[in-house]
Amino acid sequence: MSPPTDAGPKELFQWLRTTEEEPVAIVRDVVKTAMWVVGIGVLLFAITGVWPPMVAVESGSMQPHMKKGDLVVVMDEGRLAGDGSYGDTGVVPYRAGRGSGYREFHSYGDVIVYRPNGDSGRTPIIHRARFWVRENENWYDRANEAYVGTADNCEELRNCPAPHAGFITKGDHNGVYDQVYELDGPISGPVKSSWIVGKAKLRIPWLGWIRLAI
Repeated sequence: MSPPTDAGPKELFQWLRTTEEEPVAIVRDVVKTAMWVVGIGVLLFAITGVWPPMVAVESGSMQPHMKKGDLVVVMDEGRLAGDGSYGDTGVVPYRAGRGSGYREFHSYGDVIVYRPNGDSGRTPIIHRARFWVRENENWYDRANEAYVGTADNCEELRNCPAPHAGFITKGDHNGVYDQVYELDGPISGPVKSSWIVGKAKLRIPWLGWIRLAI
């Protein structure tokens, strides 16, 4: 049934809100869904301080603690800083977390979302912060020898001495640090705090496939 021809704004609004005519009902349901999505997004932004507040996992580099297709809620790194966070970064690296007992996603330290080499045009990486290095630091002796690939010393190790201060990072499933990845070159240099989008705080299985498909 169409709205009355002499309907005023109030009557028209009432008709739009209650009619079951298919085209109007479909549009109404789409608008309601969009409003719910926007409302949830705004609420999450208020809580996390990050936009967008959720990211989809695009690879298996964090298995088994995160899987491709997971949706991950991200929080500003300065919020809810755990014991052992480095300086004013708000990030607890693996080694400090092991000392304090601070754990995220079934292992020590924070999992961070960062832009590789600070490049906003590249897909952000979701990996665990392992330890902090200073500019020009020879960090080979501090590294876990299982994660440095074929390097036997700093001269053979990518990003050593450190070109700048930042976090050494690694996917939980990967065999080497991001900074020494050998196939196509390092994923990133040491991760500066300004490159960090936020900290991963909550994993929602499967929902990330929707975002990846879009």
